[in-house]
Amino acid sequence: MTDSSKLSPNDPLLLTSSLSVIDARKAIAQLVEDLIAESNLLKHADAIDEVPLDQALNRILAVDLVSPIDVPGADNSAMDGYAFSGDALGMDDVTISFNVVGTAYAGKPFDGPIGYGECIQIMTGAVMPKGCDTVVPQEFLLQAHSANRPTIELKQNLLKRGDNRRLRGEDLQMGKPAISAGRFLRPSDLGLAASLGIATLQVRRKLKVAILSSGDELRSIGQALDAGSIYDSNRYSLMGMLNRLNLEVMDCGIVRDDPVALKEAFCAAAKQADVLISSGGVSVGEADFTKQILQELGDVGFWKIAMRPGRPMAFGALKSIPGAQQEHKTLFFGLPGNPVAVMVTFYQFVRSALLQLNGAEQTEPLLTQAIAESAMRKKPGRTEFQRATMSRGPDGKPMVKLTGSQGAGILRSMSEANCFVILGHEQGNVSAGDWVDVALFDGLL
Repeated sequence: MTDSSKLSPNDPLLLTSSLSVIDARKAIAQLVEDLIAESNLLKHADAIDEVPLDQALNRILAVDLVSPIDVPGADNSAMDGYAFSGDALGMDDVTISFNVVGTAYAGKPFDGPIGYGECIQIMTGAVMPKGCDTVVPQEFLLQAHSANRPTIELKQNLLKRGDNRRLRGEDLQMGKPAISAGRFLRPSDLGLAASLGIATLQVRRKLKVAILSSGDELRSIGQALDAGSIYDSNRYSLMGMLNRLNLEVMDCGIVRDDPVALKEAFCAAAKQADVLISSGGVSVGEADFTKQILQELGDVGFWKIAMRPGRPMAFGALKSIPGAQQEHKTLFFGLPGNPVAVMVTFYQFVRSALLQLNGAEQTEPLLTQAIAESAMRKKPGRTEFQRATMSRGPDGKPMVKLTGSQGAGILRSMSEANCFVILGHEQGNVSAGDWVDVALFDGLL
């Protein structure tokens, strides 16, 4: 079997047969990897910005974040209780007692000496005094100390040396990576950086992504609709999906079905952008002049992918741009014109390629499973992406229900959904009660 990841976009094996979703992903990932290897031909993919911590959310970390300190910075108590030396503990079921000689608070250590048979009251996060290595929680005590009784009592076999103590450097060690390069930075990552006293982060520069829609029937919002015309929704869906990835979006508007206008639009966008995404003009019969233009400008193939929705797609790299000041490459995706197909192909192919090109370590969305509430018809030999809502059933198990008609042009099926049900290439019909793969929109849409 031929490895599709080693084929160029215009290889006859890709152009003449329906490619599986898995093989299409492999081929796209390989081309992106090749582009990264030729980083001198890319505009922004390997560039780095240094940004304040409060502006780093949803950026991609460019270099490992190395901890400048140990975390925690000293041995400390993991809970409220009493700290003492574990030398006093044994295996016998006998009662031992300690005299309480002081108190340690978080940020206010106890500095006095602690002898054998003595302990201190200690609060969560307080530094463990010299000579103490074990903490007994309040609820383990047989007798707690009070103003009139300066001792505690406990069974010695309830604990072992070192219990309820956090060691210096247990979470993070000075000089070791705290966050690895490639992380799509989340709120917790910003908090972690702040806990290390780090004020700025080095992140990948935002990719510049140009988008356009092609078609004589398309109208912009605010224009009147004449017979046979429709409003262009695809650019707005693409803008939203790209903004979720925190990328720079360049809106190139609507381009009519004219070879000269289309070539001019492709060239203008490619001169400025790292990636160009178009929608429409890739179906059989529509793509003749589009194909010719793209092949003049670079290495772009028109693919048939064994999936529903979203069968036709063009993919490759534009590189021969007339008037460009210097040679560079622009990644190109030609998506179908149907609104749902645009979103499905974006999430299955474009999103991961953009993250990969921008240096992200995690590019594929995670899958879960749920129980189908009703039967689903499915032909083996293609991958299907059904729009659905996932919720908890009365027994707490995850359930999934399709959002009505699944036509590629019915954008409402996406608007009402919160997940994709993914039916695999070789999978057949699904019965009610079957477990199915699900990709949640949370984090994507």
